[in-house]
Amino acid sequence: MLIPLAYNLRSLFVRKSATLLTVLGIGATVAIVSGVVALQQGFQSMFTAGGRSDVIVLLRPGANSEGDSQFSRDRGLKLIKSLPEIDVLPEKGPVAAMEAYLAVLLAPSRGGVTNVPVRGVQPMTFEIRKDELAVVEGANFVPGSDEIIVGSRLVGRIANCELGGVITLNKTPFRVVGIFEHPGQFGGEIWGDLDRVMSAMGRYGPNRIIARIREGTEVGSPNPMDSFGMDDPETGMEAILAQTMEPPLAVEARSRLMEGRGDWRELLDLPTAEIAARLALPNDGEAIAGKLVDYLAGVKKKIDPLPGSLADRLRQDTEVPAKVLTEEQFLASQTVMLTFLLAGLGIGLGLIMGTAAIFTATNTMLSAIAARTHEIGILLAMGFRPVPIFLSFLFEALVLGLLGGVVGCLMALPFNGVKAGTMNFQTFTEMAFSFRVTWQVLAIAITFSLFLGLVGGAWPAWRAARMKVTQALRQG
Repeated sequence: MLIPLAYNLRSLFVRKSATLLTVLGIGATVAIVSGVVALQQGFQSMFTAGGRSDVIVLLRPGANSEGDSQFSRDRGLKLIKSLPEIDVLPEKGPVAAMEAYLAVLLAPSRGGVTNVPVRGVQPMTFEIRKDELAVVEGANFVPGSDEIIVGSRLVGRIANCELGGVITLNKTPFRVVGIFEHPGQFGGEIWGDLDRVMSAMGRYGPNRIIARIREGTEVGSPNPMDSFGMDDPETGMEAILAQTMEPPLAVEARSRLMEGRGDWRELLDLPTAEIAARLALPNDGEAIAGKLVDYLAGVKKKIDPLPGSLADRLRQDTEVPAKVLTEEQFLASQTVMLTFLLAGLGIGLGLIMGTAAIFTATNTMLSAIAARTHEIGILLAMGFRPVPIFLSFLFEALVLGLLGGVVGCLMALPFNGVKAGTMNFQTFTEMAFSFRVTWQVLAIAITFSLFLGLVGGAWPAWRAARMKVTQALRQG
């Protein structure tokens, strides 16, 4: 037989001061953790908004971001003109554009200086972005002129980012003639003519090429998220060999295995027996060779494009090799480092503040049990078993946690839409975005608060359930 829930709810109301203290403690913890998660959600949604599967991004082979990629102008033009997968407009030609991605030190309104992203674009960029980007004040820049347009998220945050403002790139002044809106990362950038921006900043070529592809094109790019943080395949081979020999010997064995080969992929074409013979291991050579082959096959599947796809053909191109990703893949890959950083920050704050909140909840429940020892004795004398008593007090702790979660959510809601900026550690530029208190953030907040209440109330509830009838009645 379970104890009526009204008993526990009435108890929380009777002890208003202790209940309020616990609720506020859990609420403050939940609000701070929710703020960090809302920051991460804002950053991630800013980057992934507008990511399209019909737009590809071409980078230098081996590059992981725009900042560490660069083409010569001739190579960029050759890529645009030689790819049959790129969509073509009858009067305008290939729907593709070269873009330069740079950073300039500007003064934010909070003081100091920060790297603000500047993008040099071509007219075809606006054709690709026509359904996403809109100039909401002023007008677009004239190609070939020293005019720029700025993303709306920079207005009021960065000095001179308003209509009529002048921003100096290197030693060349550019006048702001328009303000544009974009739901994704571009809303926090400065845009100007590709040739004028490259000339002002002393660059010889673009950082990337974007293009709209024909329907049905098989891009075939591997998901960059699958290979993020992956060790170099040859380092992984050494780790497998080190399981059966000393590390220096593992390095020697790997070198012996790769002798005369330009790439580890060539090992997949060898029989396992030949690999084992080259390793010259005294025992289990075949088994270890099998492990190496399985490992390398798994790596190849993660990092190599689909055979025969656009990505595969460009990777092997001898004249203009390039790394190609869909825009969806590229934008998702740019959020990894800061997402992990913010997740780590949220977990760290949750552990530190959550521990304090758990102690507060535990103390509240222990005080409640101490004051209700006689009541517990009566419940036991009436025939209630220890398990219902345990569940009854655990329910009380969960209600405390739930109330704290609701208070925390109410504290976090005003931050929704608040503009913020932080450094993107993959491009080392400041990204302007807004906090996003989504339903996922609120769900995490409520779940976290219930966890705090559960952990904080488990020990007191267990103590209440273990009381003896005579002891409880005597103490009461």
